[in-house]
Amino acid sequence: MAKAAVRVRTNRSGLIGTRAVFALILREMTTTYGKSVGGYFWAIAEPVGAIALLSVVFSLIVNNPPLGQSFILFYASGFLVLSAYNAISINVAMSIRFSKALLAYPSVTYIDAIVARLLLTTLTQLQVFAIVVIGAIAMQHMQVNINYIVLARAWAMIIALGTAVGLLNCYLMTSFPIWQSIWAILNRPLFLVAGVLHLVDELPTTVRDISLLLPPAHLIMMVRRGLYDTYDAPYVSEVFVYGVALVIGAAGMLLLHRNHRKLLSER
Repeated sequence: MAKAAVRVRTNRSGLIGTRAVFALILREMTTTYGKSVGGYFWAIAEPVGAIALLSVVFSLIVNNPPLGQSFILFYASGFLVLSAYNAISINVAMSIRFSKALLAYPSVTYIDAIVARLLLTTLTQLQVFAIVVIGAIAMQHMQVNINYIVLARAWAMIIALGTAVGLLNCYLMTSFPIWQSIWAILNRPLFLVAGVLHLVDELPTTVRDISLLLPPAHLIMMVRRGLYDTYDAPYVSEVFVYGVALVIGAAGMLLLHRNHRKLLSER
């Protein structure tokens, strides 16, 4: 009887948690994208505009992109990956601050808020990536041998790293709001050094070694390995990315677990 009672309570808690996550996702969708398709249109139009601008500018400077024949696909494979990583990390980081009013209810936990934002952001970024990449391939009539297994591994790395960084920043940004501005400044050079505009492999040795210390560079290399069958990404390290994600994510979860009540009580 005792075991049955525990099982019932566990199932009920799981059901409440699932409902809370779903409700938070619906709230996030309405708040972020609005009630019309226009909000989702801008989620796609913004990266498309940036990629188109990069493609036009660099096509006027050089004859061919660093990889393949399509400027659009090359810059999409870098820009969209960095955008997805940044979107996941920042949305997870802002989970508690964004949903603090709802977290006053006993049935809604800070874990629910994190999971809701992580799921919605990940699904949105995956859709944007698929639409832009498939659209670029179809528009330019390219023959591309996509390695879907490698792409899946790449997206697992993106989600793991983005979540881990978001968890640590969730504590830091909630405890010290100024950290959000500092983090934004620290992240700006990533666009130049993580391989969005070039191949990390072709950089001078010293610069390449510095770039390889940045986990987002490995995300971009892995995605390009999945999109280009002629590119084997010799310097990518999944172990390095997951190792960094494990350390940062564990630190973030520990800090949140110990301090979430204090964070929720602060105004």
